[in-house]
Amino acid sequence: MKVDVKWVEQVLFLAGTGSGHAVVMDGAPEGGGRNLGPRPMELLLTGLGGCTAYDVVTMLRKGRQEVHDVEVRVEAERAETPPKVFTHIRLHYVVTGRGLRESQVRRAVELSADKYCSASVMLGATARIEHSYELREA
Repeated sequence: MKVDVKWVEQVLFLAGTGSGHAVVMDGAPEGGGRNLGPRPMELLLTGLGGCTAYDVVTMLRKGRQEVHDVEVRVEAERAETPPKVFTHIRLHYVVTGRGLRESQVRRAVELSADKYCSASVMLGATARIEHSYELREA
């Protein structure tokens, strides 16, 4: 896996991924940025949300669950002093489908958290991570 990050100006950066995609990152105006893109730490949480959502969707589909939508809401707190690592992360899954089995949703969330989502395992080294979920009938 490879990513190249290039400084553009002030605190604006352009990242190019090995898979051929571009991501703009910028800082807040009070930090010298112009708010033209997400902050790098927001992208870490975005990666976490995407990683675990991917796992949950894949596992539920393999379990023959009729999944229509999965949303992961991620909230985090950071240390007050540098390095401002994440100290507490809350992941809330909203899983929508027809006749979903709660036990399979719970198991998919647990397996993602403990085994399959590399981002979750890495961030769990510095942060307490909580998982919750709700099921919605389509």
